[in-house]
Amino acid sequence: PGGEVVSFRASSKEWATHSRVTGVVIDGYNKPDRQQSDNWVGMYGQHNRFDHNQLVGKTNAGTTLVVVRNATSGLDNRHRIDHNWFGPRPNLGSNGGETIRVGTSTDSQSNSNTVVENNWFEHCDGEVEIVSNKSGGNLYRGNVFFESRGSMVLRHGHGNVVERNVFLGNNKAHTGGVRVINRHQIVRDNYFESIAGDNFAAALAVMAGTRDAPLNRYEQVDDAVIERNSFINVRQLFLGAGLDDERNAMPVNSRMAGNLFIGDGSRELLRTQGDLSGIAFSANVQSPAVSPGFPAGVSARQVTLQRAANGLQYPVETVAAGAPRDLAPVSRDQVGVAWYPKALSTVALDSGSVRRVAPGEDTLTRAIAASAPGDRLQLQRGQYRVDQVLGVDHPLSVIGPARGQASLQFTRPSLFEIRAGGALKLSRLEIDGALAPDAAGNAVVRIAPGSQAFNYTLHIEDSRIHGLTANKAFDVVNAGKGSLAARITLRNTTVEDISGSVISAAAETDDLGTYNAEQVEIVASRFTRIGGPLLTLYRGGTDESTFGPSLLLQGNQLQQVGVADDTSLRLQGVQQATLVDNQFAHSGRVRFSHRVGEPHLRVRNNVLTATAAMQSDTPAETLP
Repeated sequence: PGGEVVSFRASSKEWATHSRVTGVVIDGYNKPDRQQSDNWVGMYGQHNRFDHNQLVGKTNAGTTLVVVRNATSGLDNRHRIDHNWFGPRPNLGSNGGETIRVGTSTDSQSNSNTVVENNWFEHCDGEVEIVSNKSGGNLYRGNVFFESRGSMVLRHGHGNVVERNVFLGNNKAHTGGVRVINRHQIVRDNYFESIAGDNFAAALAVMAGTRDAPLNRYEQVDDAVIERNSFINVRQLFLGAGLDDERNAMPVNSRMAGNLFIGDGSRELLRTQGDLSGIAFSANVQSPAVSPGFPAGVSARQVTLQRAANGLQYPVETVAAGAPRDLAPVSRDQVGVAWYPKALSTVALDSGSVRRVAPGEDTLTRAIAASAPGDRLQLQRGQYRVDQVLGVDHPLSVIGPARGQASLQFTRPSLFEIRAGGALKLSRLEIDGALAPDAAGNAVVRIAPGSQAFNYTLHIEDSRIHGLTANKAFDVVNAGKGSLAARITLRNTTVEDISGSVISAAAETDDLGTYNAEQVEIVASRFTRIGGPLLTLYRGGTDESTFGPSLLLQGNQLQQVGVADDTSLRLQGVQQATLVDNQFAHSGRVRFSHRVGEPHLRVRNNVLTATAAMQSDTPAETLP
């Protein structure tokens, strides 16, 4: 009947009523092209139930479960979605990675009256909206959000209730809470602990809206009630989030009452923007002191916490604020099915067998062909000649005996090619490009366009790479269009005499909000006579559905890097960049440009010698 795996309809005109789907598992049932969109579950019609199912491992675009609505078949859906395990969904790197969406902006002014309760969301990291509410009258109750990046977002629609949910971040980056937008929303009796997100992914984000907003924009918050919630060891509360020239209508007729606020100590808990006089505060408690910016209605009190039988923390003292003590979070065992595991494990680098590889011609080629996921190929001292591109489609480590003792030369345009399912660690190697031909796309490690390499890791450490001069654009790492690295790391590595870039992650130039690397870390390394930039990292467009990319550049030495176009680092649309203790000598300048959101550029103790000053359209924050 359509593109879904489970569809509550017989045809485009015959939608289900009073139907139930239970005890179903969908595990990794993905389209080969991760940019092709589909939904695993489509809930059409009215009075249907989806319960005790397991949905895990969606990697391509499209919401995992959608409630589909239209006026012809009825907008008053009254569905129930309960006791499901929504297992790990990796970062999509673009819009369209929600786990649940109820409605669309087009039909958002009507009530769906759908109940989403007692579900477990675990490692649902697809995008900034774990649950995207786009209709009215819905109830989100008793759900557990466990170590999931993103938030429960009241994106469109009015009169929704978010109550008695538990958000457990365990300080995982970008774990969020609830984002409030629109009219008559109620957020009450919820528990938030160790939520590490900020900005739109703060433990609580109350948005600024747009006056007379069109259906697809942010409507002003009006008549919101936020009461009796506990925020324990969270990083940030953000009131007035998103304030800009368009979103300039501040919350009105709203109140925050009886909430308990305890920050994690990493920064000031409260962040505010704009006029918050439209929010009335009463009987709130913050420990140990009240954040600047809170008006009257928040009192300071020293609170000692103790974990209760339900696993949550409550004040030892009598405090008339915070989440109720009778919360009974649904357990992991109570959701999903009993006959199929709730598996989280993926094969890690260095988790398999150790295979010794002798020097010689294509000995490494044969060893990789015979390797299994997680294997570690231990090279001996000597010369290794590689006459084929080494395809990597599973986690694999190639390790030398000591730095400089195992030397790799290759006669193809690339030495390694990371493919779908691959991950690669290179350690204690010397890689020499002297034998490589002059060919388009030359790179030591290439991720080909259309390869579907997704959420892979690449780690290069304690190595020397040199002699990449066969043409004017010979890179160390080249990430092709459609690929997405979870992390690329260079550590304690020397790179000398290359014509291209050390890392080129800039293939997503159609400006749709996609990018090629979530995190890049370059630490304690030396770069000399590099023709192109050390790093080109690009994210275009104005979509706000992602957290990345991010960069850490620390303790490196750059000598004659990026002189050709006066650019040693080209960072466009990067959300977090930290540059600490680096030395730039006779090199191109650092160029940082803002595309979307509130990017952070943090610097400390970077020394520039015969190098132009950094060029940035975002003020740099100097770290202590």
